[in-house]
Amino acid sequence: MELHEMMARAAAAAVEVARDVAPAQLDEPTPCPEWDVRALVNHLMFWSAFRSELAARKQTAPADDPITEQTDLTRGDWAETLASQLDKAVAAWAEPGATEGNTGLAGGSMPARMIGMMMVGELVVHGWDLARATGQELATDPAVLETAHEMTAAMGPQGREMGAFGAEVAVPESAPLLDRVLGLSGRDPHWTP
Repeated sequence: MELHEMMARAAAAAVEVARDVAPAQLDEPTPCPEWDVRALVNHLMFWSAFRSELAARKQTAPADDPITEQTDLTRGDWAETLASQLDKAVAAWAEPGATEGNTGLAGGSMPARMIGMMMVGELVVHGWDLARATGQELATDPAVLETAHEMTAAMGPQGREMGAFGAEVAVPESAPLLDRVLGLSGRDPHWTP
């Protein structure tokens, strides 16, 4: 399966969860210790939707971009905005050459395919965060989970060093693949609000 197809499946699962988040849940805690649901949604929308599209197109955000990490994107029908922007990001990753060469997300440069895999991982992990925080289940696809596992295993040490991942949570090898992905990303698969 192509990377953009896995991204599309991960995005669809995250959007399904997002559409069932009640406004009153935006202030609820999440598995991300410093974020409530609103902060998690804003992070997901900013990086996995808006910035992901730019990375696929090998573009940088303009200096006067009105959407920043501090923008509250949870106004209006934010779940539909997320769905629409994720569609644009997935379409950009499907374009010829999107996974070739280097690109960047927050400055610097990395292989484009690695960033695309990071976006799949972000959608899975933060999709699970959102689902768990709001009493839902995240629909997962085995091929998508394999890519997310490959990404978290490869990026785990660097992610922890940069503060993007928490300390690895020990999860048995016999555990479901989603639980192993979560453990590698510093999440307790049994977390509850």
